[in-house]
Amino acid sequence: MQQDASEAFKFMSNYMIPNPEEFASNLLKAYEVGSEALVRMTERPDVTSGPYSPASEMSAATKTLGELARVWLSDPARLAEAQAEFFRRFGELWNNVLMRMFGMPIAPLIEPNPGDNRFKDPEWTSNPFFDFCKQAYLLACKWAEDRLAQTEGLSERDRHRAEFYLRQMTSAYSPSNFLATNPEVLRETFRTNAANLVEGVKLLATDMDRSTDLMRISQTDTTAFELGKNLATTPGKIVFQNRLLQLIQYSPTTNQVREKPLLMVPPWINKYYILDLTPQKSFIKYIVDQGFTVFVVSWVNPGEDLAGVTFEDYMLEGILSATLAASQETGQEKINVLGYCVGGTALSTTLAYLATRGEEPYESCTLLTTQVDFSIAGDLLLFTDDDQLASLDELMSNRGFLDGSRMANVFNMMRPRDLIWPYIVNNYMLGKKPFPFDLLYWNQDSTRMAASNHKFYLREFYNHNALARGEMTIAGTPLDLAKVKLPIIEIAAKEDHIAPAASVYRGSKKAGGTVKFVLAGSGHIAGVVNPPDKVKYQFWTGGDRACGELDGWLKGANEHPGSWWPYWIKWLHQR
Repeated sequence: MQQDASEAFKFMSNYMIPNPEEFASNLLKAYEVGSEALVRMTERPDVTSGPYSPASEMSAATKTLGELARVWLSDPARLAEAQAEFFRRFGELWNNVLMRMFGMPIAPLIEPNPGDNRFKDPEWTSNPFFDFCKQAYLLACKWAEDRLAQTEGLSERDRHRAEFYLRQMTSAYSPSNFLATNPEVLRETFRTNAANLVEGVKLLATDMDRSTDLMRISQTDTTAFELGKNLATTPGKIVFQNRLLQLIQYSPTTNQVREKPLLMVPPWINKYYILDLTPQKSFIKYIVDQGFTVFVVSWVNPGEDLAGVTFEDYMLEGILSATLAASQETGQEKINVLGYCVGGTALSTTLAYLATRGEEPYESCTLLTTQVDFSIAGDLLLFTDDDQLASLDELMSNRGFLDGSRMANVFNMMRPRDLIWPYIVNNYMLGKKPFPFDLLYWNQDSTRMAASNHKFYLREFYNHNALARGEMTIAGTPLDLAKVKLPIIEIAAKEDHIAPAASVYRGSKKAGGTVKFVLAGSGHIAGVVNPPDKVKYQFWTGGDRACGELDGWLKGANEHPGSWWPYWIKWLHQR
């Protein structure tokens, strides 16, 4: 009884207003600042609607989920049975809450998945009210997901679309996203007399002022980083440039260097320094320290003047020009080459182009989280149907490029629970500036995409899957990946939401030569930027390449703790 009284006193002390007058004043101040920011944003001349924006996605979500509801209503008997199960589970939860209030130990009906950080605050479990909110939400999510999984008559694409928008909705309605049902936010609001809300609205106003139709939520403290100071610090110099790129050669750090250099081709939709973050995380520094001469392509950030630059140009003037420059700089007829993400896709296309022409300037190829077969390319397929591409074509035709913030918004929407809502809660509700994080600084430093090149990439790769089908022609040369015979090592990331590991694996089977497949832990960025001195993730090798899909390969694979970097370096040394 004494312990219960102590817990009750602690609960009450957490949710008492120290200064009601200051509390009311801060609430009024937060309202005024927020209203002024909203007015400024709506009156700006550059606020436009377009694809990949909240307005367009809300419309698509409403249409998709409305059609799903009609399918459910078409079978009233099954819907009634599902609703009865829904209410039964909630009745059981309510009964558990009452029993907990009387001090009875009751096991939860449902718990968050491992790694779900939304409910890590102790009061989500210790406080019956917040525990009820949490479990009620999780039960509702599971009910909706189960209903969708059991819904018959949906095409594969319609089911995929419904799953995506259902995930958007359930992520948004989490009780952790609302002041009244988030214990951490409530405590902070009462403790500071709502000063946190004032600071939060100021941060919101700052983000709104730098946003157009796309809300740009700050994910990191951008003032904490500076290129050349604490990011991209590996010494190097520009040895070649043209209208599409600058080629950087990095200074050696060893007395002797390997004979054949390595040319790295990063994606053109991001800045190159993802491969050269802080010295502790720099993939480039690690390779240079292993005795390799390293060249990296730094793609230009295109404006209207490059609207007509094509995918073919990015191959011929981009990858092949950089290849020639690296060969001439080192005097080597053949070099090693590496492609990352979209850069890897363009590089794979280049390999098929060269193989058909009987040309082979490369000794080996490394592909990082690279897709060439887009038949199971994940959620990004939802943004490349004919209607979306038509809207995108219209937008890019007006400006000559696609602003990088639109693609960044798409990537964030694919993981809203991790990349959107935590920052809304931290920044705008707790009133805290985001934590400095080099990966997220790079992520927000997005680049534009030349209109013609981006149209080709989305339509021919995602929508038509032309390269994998053998239906692509570049510069009059029909492409066939099976003709690519040079040694390839392919690195996929197990939790990758941009280039799904299963998609990367399927594409790796298209090449006609020897391909070594490696599966890294974590996601699209952290799975690649995984230095050896921090044993955070693992990797897998040695699965059966005869298996048609990734699951089969993984059953026979060997798991290794730590980074894949040393394993890859040993492979590269042999080349």
